[in-house]
Amino acid sequence: MALTLLESAKLNSGDVYKAGVTAKFAESSEVLRLLPFQGIQGNSVKYNIEETLPGIGFRGVNGSYTESTGIINPQTESLHIIGGDLDVDKFLLKTMGTEQRTIQEGMKIKAIALAWTREFIKGDSETDPTTFDGLQKRITGDALIANHASAGPLSLAKLDEAIDAVDGANALLMSKAMRRRLTVAARTTAVGGNITYTMDEFGRQVTMYNDLPIVIVDKDNVNAEILGFTEASSTTSIYVVNFGEGYVQGLENGGMEVTDLGELDTKPVFRTRIEWYNGFGVFAPRSAARLKNITDATVIA
Repeated sequence: MALTLLESAKLNSGDVYKAGVTAKFAESSEVLRLLPFQGIQGNSVKYNIEETLPGIGFRGVNGSYTESTGIINPQTESLHIIGGDLDVDKFLLKTMGTEQRTIQEGMKIKAIALAWTREFIKGDSETDPTTFDGLQKRITGDALIANHASAGPLSLAKLDEAIDAVDGANALLMSKAMRRRLTVAARTTAVGGNITYTMDEFGRQVTMYNDLPIVIVDKDNVNAEILGFTEASSTTSIYVVNFGEGYVQGLENGGMEVTDLGELDTKPVFRTRIEWYNGFGVFAPRSAARLKNITDATVIA
């Protein structure tokens, strides 16, 4: 069964430290808060994607059917390793307290979560073989929808088209700038837009468009905008996703590992190693769509 990181943290409540680390990952990234993860054995998982349904037809009395079978494309998703080592000098622990180690660990976890979120969108295994392919590279064909032929302001009609391209859509991934454009549009009588608000598990306000939560993909671990207006012709994209088991879901083996390596012999520091064996897959057709070619301009109908 696939569980979100927060659900996993609750199940691991007996291990307070591991549960806290898992919850910190979810708190640091809105994508990781919603994406369900399936625990697997080994380092990869094989599955099939339905490509073409078999043909059907009517027949007359004493007639026959034309034989037809569907097309199934086998796929494989592999796990990847993300993490890092964290050293805290003994001097800091002595002069500022042992909580400094906990503070630094929290910062490292946040950095890993933000880097992972960037790869979830922009990852390219051809450029970096150690990472996985993100949504930008995976989404092609009918799921790749042009907001305008080259570049232009967000069209609500095109956004609705992208939502319709995903079965069971339950999230819209975009930048803060695009969310602002939508909320401004909702306050204008000329364009409109069905914007409502709710709260997430951490008590933070979540903006909804047509009852779909807007999931903010903000900055990565080096403070660079993940979905800034940095695509072709100074544009950005909005992603429509079904986060769910059998659709867009994460993969992991063993959950997150935080290992206290103690004081090093080579220098007076205490080292903590954080690692996570993970990946994600798009396990069914019509699980995600991308609306591209959006400029930083007033939304249109």
